[in-house]
Amino acid sequence: MNNFYSLAHQKSINQEKMRRIIVVLLFAIGFFGNAQTTSELLKHYEDFYKEMRMQGDVNGVINALTHLNVLAPSKERKDTLAYIYANDNQHMQALNTIGIDKNDADSDLSVQVKAISLKALNQPKRAIEHFEILFKRVPSAYLAYELADLKIQTGDNTGAETHIDYGIQNAKDDMKYAFYERQQPYEASLKAAFYHLKGLSEYNKDKNNFDSALALIDQALQIDPDFNLASLSKQALTTRKEAAVAADSKD
Repeated sequence: MNNFYSLAHQKSINQEKMRRIIVVLLFAIGFFGNAQTTSELLKHYEDFYKEMRMQGDVNGVINALTHLNVLAPSKERKDTLAYIYANDNQHMQALNTIGIDKNDADSDLSVQVKAISLKALNQPKRAIEHFEILFKRVPSAYLAYELADLKIQTGDNTGAETHIDYGIQNAKDDMKYAFYERQQPYEASLKAAFYHLKGLSEYNKDKNNFDSALALIDQALQIDPDFNLASLSKQALTTRKEAAVAADSKD
């Protein structure tokens, strides 16, 4: 009888061991199967990404990168996705992808996307933070213009003048900047654009200083006579000057 119970007990132990082995094997099979599935999906979306890029299909590229980021998260891939969103004027989606916080460890591409998208979404103070990071890393006349323009918008005329002076000294004659204030976008001389900003800054510091502001804007128009925004500013300041002179003569 004791032998019977002993054999039964040993059989139970062996069955339990076998059950555990089967569970481990099933888990291992599932793990490797899942790994194989993930690998196959990665290959699929990498091929899909290349095909969409070749076709110039922006939505397809965004779709592919989104799936790749889910399957294998990558900071570089996320920055690329945000850049594609921003380049397609989907600025909110770009910022939702990489955030808006200032981070000195961000890649140049990430900082550029944050700066451009915040500017496009009419957040000049936040955009300035990121443009300043870019300017510290690699100063350029183009970045100086962005900073000067944004600082004038936020009332920091003193800060703007530092970048304006840098831009006037470093802008080459063949450098152009795109403007969009009229229905048909156009390009104007970057150096002329800096003189235009300098005129606006002079006027902002002293609303009665029409002559100095107009002289600087005239300098911009001498460099680029087709600079439409400078012409509009000159007309507006001339009208204000005439109104001020008329008011003074009545007094």
